[in-house]
Amino acid sequence: MSASSAARCLVCRNCGTEAPLRPQHACYECFGPLEVGYDTAALAQVTRADIEAGPNNMWRYAPLLPVGQDAAARVTLDPGLTPLVRADALADEFGMTGTVWVKDDSANPTHSFKDRVVSVALTAAKGFGFTRFACASTGNLANSVAAHAARAGVPSMVFIPSDLEAGKILTTAVYDGDVVAIQGSYDDVNRLCSELTETDEFEKTAFVNVNLRPFYAEGSKTLGYEVAEQLGWRIPAQVVIPMASGELLTKVDKAFAELVEIGLATAPEGGWRVFGAQSTGCNPIAVALHNGASDIVPVKPTGIAKSLNIGDPAAGLYALESVRRTNGWMEYVDDEEIRAGIRLLARTTGIFAETAGGVTTAVLGKLVRTGKLDPTAETVVFNTGEGLKTLDAIEGLVGPTHNIRPSLKAAREAHLIG
Repeated sequence: MSASSAARCLVCRNCGTEAPLRPQHACYECFGPLEVGYDTAALAQVTRADIEAGPNNMWRYAPLLPVGQDAAARVTLDPGLTPLVRADALADEFGMTGTVWVKDDSANPTHSFKDRVVSVALTAAKGFGFTRFACASTGNLANSVAAHAARAGVPSMVFIPSDLEAGKILTTAVYDGDVVAIQGSYDDVNRLCSELTETDEFEKTAFVNVNLRPFYAEGSKTLGYEVAEQLGWRIPAQVVIPMASGELLTKVDKAFAELVEIGLATAPEGGWRVFGAQSTGCNPIAVALHNGASDIVPVKPTGIAKSLNIGDPAAGLYALESVRRTNGWMEYVDDEEIRAGIRLLARTTGIFAETAGGVTTAVLGKLVRTGKLDPTAETVVFNTGEGLKTLDAIEGLVGPTHNIRPSLKAAREAHLIG
């Protein structure tokens, strides 16, 4: 890694063992997951002015990331600085008097938050000398890896479940890399990709969410950084975040903690609270929380929220820790509630979300109704993807409100005019 990065090492999230910064995702001592550790003193030298003077994308936070600050060395579509939309009408729907915001990451280049994690992971991959980019994906990640590879002129090979939404398959295949559809669930796909990293044929292949996972995960922190900066360098009281592996939730929480620790942002009185959102068809993390369990029981995913369908979530235990430590909660909603959430978010904010956004919106309402979330406190809801990718979720539910002949008489008969 670049000497200009404050990243110091990889650290095991279980036992604390340190390892050099290299393509490694599991601890050799206990097989626990690794994450990037930083030189806190170096991070503390970063100022708000440094960040605000940076580019109008996620790379303004380069001093806080593990891949250095050399713009020429990046593999990126320059995502980030996506809208933070004030959602008063949505708040009114749920009887919330505190300010509600929607962080709309569908505005990224391939229309999901995955552009952030891919930019960091593939920049690291380039530095490590990998010659092909790959991933295991439920859709959005495949889109992003294929697009980044095309921009960089590097071959790509992405692995997806064969029953993925058609829109996500098309928006990946259009970049002309290899798309491998696997007859199984995402967990089957991920297991195969982990095995492939151990073969000679894939020695020079960077699987962003396998052998590059510690670097990949750090890209999610930029969502937390942006929210804090867009709120005037303060942390919101409450955030509601969709969960697949659970990693996005943990990294937003980590971003908030880092900003407060190094003095870049102020925390709300009493700290912030983190809430997780899943679908009924794939809710192992939320069920573990509801049951007061210390372990997560894997499930076979079902339901329309396919981008969240990870039955054996890699960061599930850490998501539980974040939610418990911050006195938050997790909820889940069924397919009909998800569809209603998509339509409600669209009607009240003008944001057309994919199914994950419908999950988060519906869970927000459920958290308010059950008294788990404070309706008077400032709340940020995360929309992580674009609704055009999951049109089948609302097919048949919406369409023309009138169908008339092209005449004034027909318009009058339809009561469009008096």
